[in-house]
Amino acid sequence: MTKLSVNINKIATLRNSRGGNVPDLLKVAKDIQQFGADGITIHPRPDERHIRYQDARDLKSVVYTEYNIEGNPQHNFIDLVLECKPTQVTLVPDAIGALTSNAGWDTIKHQSYLIEVIQEFQRNGIRTSIFVDADEKMIEGAKATGTERIELYTESFAHEYGLGNKNGIEPYLKAAIKANELGLGINAGHDLSLENIKFFKDNIPGLLEVSIGHALISESLYLGLENVVNMYLQKLK
Repeated sequence: MTKLSVNINKIATLRNSRGGNVPDLLKVAKDIQQFGADGITIHPRPDERHIRYQDARDLKSVVYTEYNIEGNPQHNFIDLVLECKPTQVTLVPDAIGALTSNAGWDTIKHQSYLIEVIQEFQRNGIRTSIFVDADEKMIEGAKATGTERIELYTESFAHEYGLGNKNGIEPYLKAAIKANELGLGINAGHDLSLENIKFFKDNIPGLLEVSIGHALISESLYLGLENVVNMYLQKLK
């Protein structure tokens, strides 16, 4: 069975927009695990516009499933990960100020740098994953870095699937076959949703884990609004 890691960045965004501690990020993380999720993912960025570095520290005592910290391995991020020692670190080549992740690593151009960073994390007992496009050459480059896993960047698949083009899965299938041949574990994430997740999972051999945040939190709003509105109505009778 493919594991579900829930990205809670959007919960932090909502909290930060008002100040204070509502919604309570730590309570949400506890609840998500109690509801059956296999892990919690966060993606702190340098400007801390959603997940703050202190959140990463605080979550360490709360997350008892898999703890996955994503981000660009700059010095502050590396120090944070080594301090928190999550189950997994996912390396993402975000540009400073990027609204969201929009590309995988060039694992050939940045290979020596990735090797150095990955070895540091592995020395500290942290499993590593590299965010990559569905490109067999990038998969081969990832293998050369010594990483245990890759995370397939699935925005292109999700876009094509939304247009009704199921052939958009083909590069991901080829990438997965190559990763399996090389002994790399496969994770996936970005724009996966209730609409497309089953098709993706059914067509990607060896898919170990998906990380889903924006869609899952948005879907939770849609699917939970009726219940909450009616609860308010009951209170107001």
